[in-house]
Amino acid sequence: MISKKILLFPILLIAGLSAQSAFAQTGNVPVGKIAVIFSEAFQDAKQGIAKFTVIQNQLNAEFKGPQTELDAAAQKVQSLQDEITKLQSSAAPVNPKTVQAKMDQLDQLKTSSQRKLEDTQALYQKRRTDLLMPLQEDVGKALDVFAKAHGITLIIDGSQVPGVIYAADTMDVTRLFITEYNANHPATAAATTKSQ
Repeated sequence: MISKKILLFPILLIAGLSAQSAFAQTGNVPVGKIAVIFSEAFQDAKQGIAKFTVIQNQLNAEFKGPQTELDAAAQKVQSLQDEITKLQSSAAPVNPKTVQAKMDQLDQLKTSSQRKLEDTQALYQKRRTDLLMPLQEDVGKALDVFAKAHGITLIIDGSQVPGVIYAADTMDVTRLFITEYNANHPATAAATTKSQ
């Protein structure tokens, strides 16, 4: 991860100056700290939020069987393609009906494999959403508590805001938040229910 990113400085500066002049006219100038966090780091397997890794490992375990089936189907498709290529390039005469039968078998296998892949991907995404939604809500609440505890009035997610180009290291609270979150929310509490 790049340690320094530039914020939309001109826009923030103009917005800040406008806000300051407006507040200065009324006498209420807000005081607060701005911080930057890079939420993409939350899912880092080694240094991220441990619960994300637990959920990813759980998903991998749940979908190991379907992945093995998809891998086997892909091998069958490749084997059949190789067999057809061998038949077509054979010096010996080959019955065209034999080649056509193999090609029909290949088309059918590709179609069924594609459907299985799409079904598995849809089930995986649904299960992933089911498992991650509660964790994302928990992380959001923890981030709110974290900000209040550290006197932060605005946190910009550098992973979500496309205009973040620079932020000083002192503004980046990603590592601090992840460390505090992992300490206060042990990974063993992650969801372990299986999909139906």
